[in-house]
Amino acid sequence: MQSSTIQSGVAPRLPPHSKRRLSRYGPLVLWAALIFIGSTSMLSASHTSVVLRLFLWIFPHASEATLGTIHFIIRKAGHVTEYAILAVLAARAFRSSTRGLLRTRWVSVSLLLVVVYALGDEFHQSFVPSRTASIYDSMIDSFGGLTALALLTIQKHRRHRQDLHD
Repeated sequence: MQSSTIQSGVAPRLPPHSKRRLSRYGPLVLWAALIFIGSTSMLSASHTSVVLRLFLWIFPHASEATLGTIHFIIRKAGHVTEYAILAVLAARAFRSSTRGLLRTRWVSVSLLLVVVYALGDEFHQSFVPSRTASIYDSMIDSFGGLTALALLTIQKHRRHRQDLHD
């Protein structure tokens, strides 16, 4: 039956539960893929130093040491931010999962995903000639995820308390 539908040129429709799963996990998988792509030479230090041109335009007399420090801070802030976003997307997916374990343990599962992905990301970078793998970057990534999850948990508890008082 399904092959005749495909042969007729009409695409088969996804069942409703598949659409929900795609909307729940799709953004998480897409963001993880973007992190993976960013781990190639595309976002190596030599390519991200372009951001410093704007800083140098605003502060033309900045020293080489100052530029190095600014570049370092921008790169590490990028680590925190990209993994905070990963954690938020994981939490979003797991909190609404049809699996009870994921729904009840969404913070732990999200953090585990962030830590494992951060370690895998650094392992991947060890094979890219223009990148350097660092356990410290994995720790910074994990900190970004943990911070985002902590903020989500605080927000959830505040909403719960507010609902109790209303």
